[in-house]
Amino acid sequence: MFALAFPPISHLFEWPNIFLDGTPLAINKIVLINILSVIVILGFVFYAGRKKALVPTGAQNVAELTVQFIRDGIIMQTMGPAGLVWTPFLFFLFLFVLLNNWAGVIPPIILPSTGRMAGPLFLALLVYVVWIYQAIKVQGLGGFLRNALFPPGLPKFLYVLVTPIEFISTFAIRPFSHAVRLFANLMAGHILLATFAVLSASLWVGQWYAVFLPFPFAMLLGVWLFEVLAGFLQAYIFVVLTGVYIGGSINPAH
Repeated sequence: MFALAFPPISHLFEWPNIFLDGTPLAINKIVLINILSVIVILGFVFYAGRKKALVPTGAQNVAELTVQFIRDGIIMQTMGPAGLVWTPFLFFLFLFVLLNNWAGVIPPIILPSTGRMAGPLFLALLVYVVWIYQAIKVQGLGGFLRNALFPPGLPKFLYVLVTPIEFISTFAIRPFSHAVRLFANLMAGHILLATFAVLSASLWVGQWYAVFLPFPFAMLLGVWLFEVLAGFLQAYIFVVLTGVYIGGSINPAH
């Protein structure tokens, strides 16, 4: 008799420490996924760059296609030529989010670390600090606040209403929505996977009702394939929004 085991939904919110429990350096599965993602990305980059063939193949070809996708599909669309300097940052950010998303569909991990709010919130706050710093650097503090809080072309009396809304939207809602969009989608996907996985496991028995196993198992495979696509789309959306925010700070006229 085979046994199927899947991480419970509660693991999205509570993870026991695996190493160094009871210390400030305690490590759980979420931390391990993050560390492994960084190692995989660095390993991929160094492996792909070990040969600089004029006609790229293998890992070099994948790396160049990824860079081209980030450059042409995100940077040029959201930041313009001035944003090309941000290619390494957005390249790494995209791969990091993508791998942490896909950790939820890779056995035996079966857990997207981005399905826990701490990871997306940290990344969103990192982007938040970066684009504010760039805005102040390019526009000056006064210019940044003026462009962010006082949209041009409005009657002056409307600023009494518009400015507080812009302040809340820009400095409070923006980083929160940036994080929640990623977190909520990955958490919802993990819950669906766990639901159909538990249902399939409960029917994996030598009883008559095991004849119904193909139905939840087919749904499990369908959700799994959907989550592969969703993991890519959510990484793309997260990085696109990052490009939009940074692009707005370095190109205030747009």
